[in-house]
Amino acid sequence: MVNIAFDIESYDGYWDGDGNYRNDQPGDDLNQYRLNLGYAHRLASRWQAAIVAPYVWNSNQYSGLSSNTNGIGDMTLGLTYEAFDGIKCIWKVRDWRDLVPAAYFGVALTVPTGISPYDDVANNFDITGRGFYRLDGNILLDKTIYPWSASLLFSYGKYLERDVNTEYGNAVEPYKKELGDRMLGTATFGYTHFLDNMDSMTFSLSYSRLQEDAVSYDGRPYAGSEIEKNSVGAILAYSTMNRDWVYKLIFSHAFPEDGQGQNFPVTDIVTLGVSHVFR
Repeated sequence: MVNIAFDIESYDGYWDGDGNYRNDQPGDDLNQYRLNLGYAHRLASRWQAAIVAPYVWNSNQYSGLSSNTNGIGDMTLGLTYEAFDGIKCIWKVRDWRDLVPAAYFGVALTVPTGISPYDDVANNFDITGRGFYRLDGNILLDKTIYPWSASLLFSYGKYLERDVNTEYGNAVEPYKKELGDRMLGTATFGYTHFLDNMDSMTFSLSYSRLQEDAVSYDGRPYAGSEIEKNSVGAILAYSTMNRDWVYKLIFSHAFPEDGQGQNFPVTDIVTLGVSHVFR
């Protein structure tokens, strides 16, 4: 399977360390664009490997200064196991076994191929990645009883500690840094409408919560560096009858309000995507 997606992310202020929303300065305009190229290959009946490579464009105006940079982002390598037999999408519940969801278990490795603050860059507006390896464990539970569907995604990530001796192109006294453990949960609820030709359109709503623990320097956590973000999303997907082509329009919104995040930018993300399954 091949997947191509284009993200348009617009920044609208940020949450500070106390969870208070702070607006950007008048005239600021911060944007990031990402072209994500993905490929998945079935290794066996239940196993699938995948790779995602993003290319990032930054376009920013901040405090009267303009900045336009681009480069490859952090790549992701993944392996997924499908822990079920047969199709779990049904039209009618006949006994309790029909309620068992499809379960997917996966691991993913984020590779720091992007430009990070530890490279030769001037500021945060030039970066395209975070500069750390991260290993995630993922669980996806999905159930469809047509026309309704629901899914739950749980993800736990562990960053690998790294040595740092450069920050934004300047030499610093060497130290070890590790980002905090990452937790992500997403709940999605959708409705599918079948067209006369048996192509389908699915509309879904989602809620996501992202958290990261405190950053550690030389093994010591730095209080107040925790990250949090709450967001909602809407997804419109069009699929051909045999599901070999899927087109998606996704909108993700973070609320510019106090208490909805911490140490994180407030953004809206629009994603246009298409995927094709080779049979």
